[in-house]
Amino acid sequence: MTAHNWIDLSQDTDTGIETLRAHFEGHAYDPHWHDSYLIGVTEQGVQQFNCRRTRHDSVPGQVFLVEPGELHDGDAPTADGFTYHMLYLDPHWLTREVSTVFEEAPVDSQLSFVSTLADDPRLAFATSQAFQTLHRGELRIVRQRAMDQLLERLTGHLHWRTRYGDDPRLPQVAHKAREYLHAHLHHDVGMHELALACGVDRFRLSRAFKSAFGLPPHAYLVQLRLARARHLLAKGEQPADVAIALGFADQSHMGRWFMRAYGLTPAAYRRRCSNLPDR
Repeated sequence: MTAHNWIDLSQDTDTGIETLRAHFEGHAYDPHWHDSYLIGVTEQGVQQFNCRRTRHDSVPGQVFLVEPGELHDGDAPTADGFTYHMLYLDPHWLTREVSTVFEEAPVDSQLSFVSTLADDPRLAFATSQAFQTLHRGELRIVRQRAMDQLLERLTGHLHWRTRYGDDPRLPQVAHKAREYLHAHLHHDVGMHELALACGVDRFRLSRAFKSAFGLPPHAYLVQLRLARARHLLAKGEQPADVAIALGFADQSHMGRWFMRAYGLTPAAYRRRCSNLPDR
């Protein structure tokens, strides 16, 4: 991270919701995804990112909304960079909370954002208020009220959609490979092994997988491991132990990928989420 870039990250003890405020100039993030719902507001500058196979330019006051598993990156196209604040909402928490507002969810469905960018001043205000109360550690009743107000505004930008399953538009081999990677997250999976499990050659597999999910298999596996690393680090586990447990070559290898995806080192992330000292 350059001297002009900074990240301020915290985690709410009651809900586990992470709050982040950051500033970037130039390149911010490599393509990556989260297992949380992201909702944030651009404060200053232009935040440029690719998501849902479309390039977006978020300007001050706009709300950006990214679902779990959606591949996205981040860049500053102007010299002054961009500043934003954001909340990471756990999918189980969000589903439980909005179920009190929505009708009962249809069978085999999940929450989805209507659009990636929203020009909704009241949603932007509610997002900023929720961010401030959680990030500053206000009284519990104040934090809960702010989150309720955010949910009230957010429901207008949510809908139930069919849970992702086997999409007939995508090659079956890509789905099979993804399932294999999820099942063998901790293993040193090779392309030959993966292709053998899917019954195709590795060149066809690579093309089908990247076409379906936007990343080649090896990069997708890294993203799986990074998402799991965030959970383990937030619980206070040491970076070196996490790297070994998740199949990275060593701590520095995990650290390089972690920094490219999230803008923080694993140790810094652990420290800010767990409030535990480094060993």
